[in-house]
Amino acid sequence: MSKANAEAVGTVSAKATSGIRSKRSGMTDAKEHVMKFIFTLCGIVAVACVIMITVYMIISGAPAIGKIGIIEFLFGDTWYAKEEQFGILPLILTSIFGTCGAIVIGVPIGLMTAVFLSELAPKPLKNIVKPAVELLAAIPSVIYGLLGSMLIKPVIYALEEMIFANDPTHQFTGGANLFSAILVLAIMILPTIINISENSLSAVPPEYREASTGLGATKIQTIFKVTIPAAKSGIASGVVLGVGRAIGEAMAIMLVAGNSANMPGLFNSVKFLTTGVVAEFAYSSGLHRQALFGIGLVLFVFIMIINFILNGILKSNKKTAKSEKK
Repeated sequence: MSKANAEAVGTVSAKATSGIRSKRSGMTDAKEHVMKFIFTLCGIVAVACVIMITVYMIISGAPAIGKIGIIEFLFGDTWYAKEEQFGILPLILTSIFGTCGAIVIGVPIGLMTAVFLSELAPKPLKNIVKPAVELLAAIPSVIYGLLGSMLIKPVIYALEEMIFANDPTHQFTGGANLFSAILVLAIMILPTIINISENSLSAVPPEYREASTGLGATKIQTIFKVTIPAAKSGIASGVVLGVGRAIGEAMAIMLVAGNSANMPGLFNSVKFLTTGVVAEFAYSSGLHRQALFGIGLVLFVFIMIINFILNGILKSNKKTAKSEKK
C-alpha cells in the first residue's frame, strides 16, 4: 500500500471514529437531560405532596378548631362527643408522655444494639441478628399490639395489683394503660433506630478508628468518643423516624392503652391522639368528624415541630464542630 493510500485510509478511519464519538456524546447528553428531568420531576412531586397534605389538613381541621375555639380545643380536659365537648389536652399529653417514654426506653437500647452489631459482634452472629432486626421492621403493627395484649398487659396488671393493692380509689385497668403502651411503642421503634444507626456507624471511615487507636484510645473509648459522634447525623435521623412512628401509631396502641380520654398516668387507661381518630372516625359526623380532622392537624404540627427542633440541634452541633476545628 502506497503512502498516499495509507494516509487516506487513516483519514477515513479518524473521521469514522470521530463520528462515532460524536454520536455517543450526543446520546450521553440526551440521557443526561432525560435523567435530570426525571430527578427534577420527582423532587417537584415530593414537594407538591407535602404542600397538598398541609393544605388538606388545614382545610379539613381548621374549621372545627375555629368553631370549638382554639383554647377550648387544645386545653380543654374533656372529650365527650355526645355533648360536643372536644377538649384534646388529655390526648395531647398522653401522646407526648407516651412518645417520650418510648424514646427514653427505646433509643438507648436501639443505639447500643446498633453499636454491638457494627463494632463488636462477630460476623457470624451479625449475619443472624441483623436480618432478624430487619424482619422486626416488617411485622405489622397490629401484631405488636396482639403480642402486647397477650404478654405485656398481664405482667403490667400484676404489677398494678401489687402497687395499688391497698388503694381503694384506684381504678384497675387490667393492664390496659399508659405503661403498657410505652413498652409496646419502645419495642416498635427499635428496628428503625437499630437499622439506621447501624448503617450510619458502619459508614464511618475506618481511618477514624485507626487514628483513635493509634493515639492510645481503647475500643470502647473509640466507639463513644469518635464513632458515635461521627455518625450522630444518621443516628438522629433514625430517632426522628422512630419518633414519627411512635407518634403516628394507632392500631397497636388501641389494644394495650385502654382507649379512655383520661389525663396521663402510668397506670391510667388513656387515649392517644391517633387512637382517638381511629376509634371514632367510622361513626363520626358533623362537628365530631371535623374535630377528628383537627386532631390530625395537631398531629401533623407535632411532627413538623419535632423535625424542626432536631434539625436545629444537628445544625448547631455542626457549627460547634466547625468552630472547634478552627
